[in-house]
Amino acid sequence: MGNESGQWIMYGLPDDDPECVHNFDEMTTLVERVGFLPLFRNEIEGFSVEEHANPHYWWTGDSERDPWEWRKYAARSREMAYGKFFGGKAGMISREWLPLFLSFRRNGYDFEDYWYTGRAQFRQKKIMDCLTGIPEMPGWQLKREAGFGKTGEKNFDGTITALQHMLYVVVSDFRPRKNKYGFDYGWEVSVYARPEEIWRPGLTEESYRLTPGQSYRELYALMRDLYSSAGDTQIDSLIGKRPE
Repeated sequence: MGNESGQWIMYGLPDDDPECVHNFDEMTTLVERVGFLPLFRNEIEGFSVEEHANPHYWWTGDSERDPWEWRKYAARSREMAYGKFFGGKAGMISREWLPLFLSFRRNGYDFEDYWYTGRAQFRQKKIMDCLTGIPEMPGWQLKREAGFGKTGEKNFDGTITALQHMLYVVVSDFRPRKNKYGFDYGWEVSVYARPEEIWRPGLTEESYRLTPGQSYRELYALMRDLYSSAGDTQIDSLIGKRPE
């Protein structure tokens, strides 16, 4: 997405382009082929859903063709992870490559160790405590139960985004709220979960087979192989800062 002369422009491809993806299944194939993929255009040309989809279908509500609808199917899918993984922006990581991201982004720590070693913020701990031991929780409910609000903790959005970047939290669905009578209302909102609750057992164990440095090098090599013109700064802006 770009801003040209004060107008927002969606980039993409026409339907007859061989690189165009036309539906969620084709997007899934693309994600599995490249390993991970941001939703919107970024520093690396061609590395996004936006640049592979027809721009005329965005936000049309067409369940088959609208890439904004595909993000819901991605969150519900167990073949990929969905969340704000790339510089605070949304994207997908294939199930195959998820352990590498877990290893690298978590730097080898599950959240309990991350907290006990003094690295986690108290606000992060309150969110993680609410998600521990349950399948998932809607964002509006998580915000309330974790103690965020006018008289409580601040910056829920920034805190939950940071937890997604570190792969301690993913978006597992999008659903509308329910009123006191049990009827849906309003916009669909993010539902959050710990990756361990979705892909257990063994996901965390897979991520510990390589050191964070080894995981970074594999991710870097993937990007270098797919996008040889991308610079180190561009690659690091997406996969994360390389380990010391």
